[in-house]
Amino acid sequence: MTDISTASTATVVDDGAAARSTDWWRSAVIYQIYPRSFADANGDGIGDLPGVTAKLGELAELGVDAIWLSPFYTSPQNDAGYDVADYVDVDPVFGTLSDFDTLLETAHSFGIRVIVDLVPNHSSSEHDWFRQALLAGPGSDERRRYIFRDGLGEGGDLPPNNWQSCFGGPAWTRTVDADGAPGQWYLHLFDSTQPDFDWNNRWTRDRFVEILRFWLDRGVDGFRVDVAHGLAKADGLPDYEADPDDFFQPTPYWALDAVHEVYREWRGVLEQYGPDRILCAEAWVSPLARLAEWVRPDEMHQAFNFEFLAAGWDATRLRKLIADSIDAFGAVGAPSTWVLSNHDVVRHATRFGYENDAVLVHGIGPKTLDVLDARGGLRRARAATALMLALPGSAYLYQGEELGLPEAIDIPDESRQDPAFARTGGERYGRDGCRVPIPWEASAPAFGFSPTGRSWLPQPSTWASFAWDRQRSDAHSTLTFYREALAARRAHRLGSGEFEWDDRVSGDVLAFVVGDILVVANLGSTPVEIPTGEPVLSSADLEDGRLPGDTTIWLSVGPDALAGGREGR
Repeated sequence: MTDISTASTATVVDDGAAARSTDWWRSAVIYQIYPRSFADANGDGIGDLPGVTAKLGELAELGVDAIWLSPFYTSPQNDAGYDVADYVDVDPVFGTLSDFDTLLETAHSFGIRVIVDLVPNHSSSEHDWFRQALLAGPGSDERRRYIFRDGLGEGGDLPPNNWQSCFGGPAWTRTVDADGAPGQWYLHLFDSTQPDFDWNNRWTRDRFVEILRFWLDRGVDGFRVDVAHGLAKADGLPDYEADPDDFFQPTPYWALDAVHEVYREWRGVLEQYGPDRILCAEAWVSPLARLAEWVRPDEMHQAFNFEFLAAGWDATRLRKLIADSIDAFGAVGAPSTWVLSNHDVVRHATRFGYENDAVLVHGIGPKTLDVLDARGGLRRARAATALMLALPGSAYLYQGEELGLPEAIDIPDESRQDPAFARTGGERYGRDGCRVPIPWEASAPAFGFSPTGRSWLPQPSTWASFAWDRQRSDAHSTLTFYREALAARRAHRLGSGEFEWDDRVSGDVLAFVVGDILVVANLGSTPVEIPTGEPVLSSADLEDGRLPGDTTIWLSVGPDALAGGREGR
């Protein structure tokens, strides 16, 4: 069989399906940009919108269909921009509205759509709306924009309930009245600088419709909705004992039915701008049939499949999850939205270097005790990516994964900025490790991230080998692998193909057919024989014609070769 390192011969075919169709989102590959860590144009050590614009050519070369920008709005940056102080302006650290318009126009000129982040569960405590609420006092219309309550116990000295912040510590902070006396408490499911809105209030709903229209009028192609399973809280705000290690548990503040009313209204707003504007839900909801409620025909278009992200490298578990996902989302006429990494989780090149049962939900650092297999982690990450990109539906990539970037583990305590690290006294490392600025040029200051060599989080000294310019011309690099995978995915229309299992290969193997491509993923350690076919893509080279462990291959096969091997979904 041919050398897999040179076997990817797929040609990008512009059939118009991904670029121009109104349902482009069903099969799109969307690249997440975390602006402060992507590219810094002005040299202050923080990435910005002009930096993003300058690198759009590289993303077009990579072959993505759209980008998603994490928040760039006016913010005190207590939670890296997810504490928004003005939803309709750009924070000066990232640039100006004019810079955003230039980015949008440039992206569209490359055929790349632009999705922006929207944070509706909470604002910054420095937002004018919250400042007005503090000044107006108990019972005022201004306070009804947020969730204020009197405290319990003598003098109201105890929080209204026992809810805990996702970042550690109580989810309530007490205010101080104008005369200096202790006042009411306000709810913040995240940092104390991120007060939760009250979505029972029509005023709040109207303001966010205005925010949607502001960005739609500027030409954005959609919104990724932060904490989309939040917003609604149970009547009476009852006590609840939360498990901090279980993102999918039912609670009185996640995944309540009332949130769907909001998204039906938003869907109606987007459809006024045409059928090609989209909403994507960040919703940690289980089971999958429940998550699919977010993407019913009159609600959102996409919802991240976080169960897939959390599944680990286990053939039995992944097979069931893939089948359940296709069935659950298909039942409501929606595609699954696959993802392996983002700005909130340990990068999958590192995550797959740990045992499947390793607990990594709160980040990793120098004192993490689990044994890490870095080389094996990258090998499994490439195999997992090839598996994901072959599945029908849409897929999200996180900046730097195309370089095989690992998690930055050895960040000094004094350099860490995630509020979870501070609120837990260092007990949780938090998410800084996946947010370190990415390397572009091996020999440049800050590896090309910033012309001055400044970087808001320290970059590992070993990252020169991961730099974009060093990988660009390397036929064996992870960047080349991603570029070839996206080209082959588009050429063979895998995102919109019909899916069937193929059970001709035994062992710790997943095999399935999408369109004219047979995908075989060996999740075990023993090489396996594979069916005859023309190799289109492989995450690693074959060994004596067999597929080695932790490797995924795509084979172009005709209908005769598939006979007898298929199984229904």
